[in-house]
Parts: sequence; C-alpha cells; structure tokens
Amino acid sequence: MVKKPEVKTEKKIEREYIIPLRKRYQHVPRYKKTPKAIKTIKEFLARHMKVYDRDLNKIKLDKYLNEFVWFRGIKNPPHKIKIKATKEGDIVKAELVEFPDNLKFKKLREEKREKIGKEISKKKKIEKEETPAEGKRTEEEIKEEKEKAKAGEEAGKQIEKAAAKQMKHQTVGKTKQPKRQIRKALEK
Repeated sequence: MVKKPEVKTEKKIEREYIIPLRKRYQHVPRYKKTPKAIKTIKEFLARHMKVYDRDLNKIKLDKYLNEFVWFRGIKNPPHKIKIKATKEGDIVKAELVEFPDNLKFKKLREEKREKIGKEISKKKKIEKEETPAEGKRTEEEIKEEKEKAKAGEEAGKQIEKAAAKQMKHQTVGKTKQPKRQIRKALEK
C-alpha cells in the first residue's frame, strides 16, 4: 500500500491551458469521441497539475465546460479547448476561459436567478425576525385556510372531470383521414 504524502501548505495554483483533443479522440469509434475528449481533459489536468496517483475523480469540470464539449453531440467534439484550472489542496477545478455566446447568456441568466433567489430569501428571513409575535395566527384561521384550499382543489377536479367527459362523448368532429391516396385500380 502506497502512503499518501501529507500536504502541509494550502496553496492555490491557477493556470490556463489550451488542451489538444483531436489527437486523442481520433482513434476511437465515432460514438465514443466526446466521452474520450472529456477523459482526455481530465488526464491532461492530472498530468500537468500533478494530481497524486493521477486520480481522475479529483478533477472537477465546470458544467459550462462540459456543455461546451458536448454541444455538437457525441460524434463531433471540439478539436482543442482553452481552460482555466485551479488546484486547491488535492482537488483540481476546471472551467472555460472563452465562452461562446449561447453559454455566456445562459450563465448570465443563471447568475441573475441566483441573485434574485438570494435577495428573496434574505427578505423572508428579515420578515420572520421582525414580526414573530404578530405573524402568529390562531388555529381557527389556519383551519379555515386549509378548508378553502381543499374546496378549491375539489372544484378544479370536478371541472376537469366534466371537461374530460364532454370530450369523450364528442365524436362529431373526429373523422379519420386516409394517410395516403388509394390507388384508382383498387377503388373499383
């Protein structure tokens, strides 16, 4: 059993690489090219970022990097890719340096959603802290709200049932059209 060397200093190493993928995925079947490209990225980072035992499980790829590699499908990954790798302790994290337009907009949209979600959660926390005594409701009010919710659900179900029943019994508008023309010789 090989003993693992102890890491005493927590250094953060950050590097940029242009990884050539084509040479490695060129010799595999078409339906395995993109998985081989992903594996090639991890192997490259394990070698260049000095990962102990070249363990690929210690290398984490950003979801946008993964999406960029898979964008053109399983048979046609990019020929080379520019990434930024960051090593913290034993774990190496890789992310794209240059985003294509579609991924830029997707990333901005998701960041905006996260920001809005955080603001909303902060507001809710503040409201809970400010009015704990005023916010308490009696048991009767809670029961009334539950009854209203149940009544609304039941009414919705009844309406759906009636609509489904009505659709089931309507056969006037449904006439099957032939998929193709019938030959004239067979019509006689």
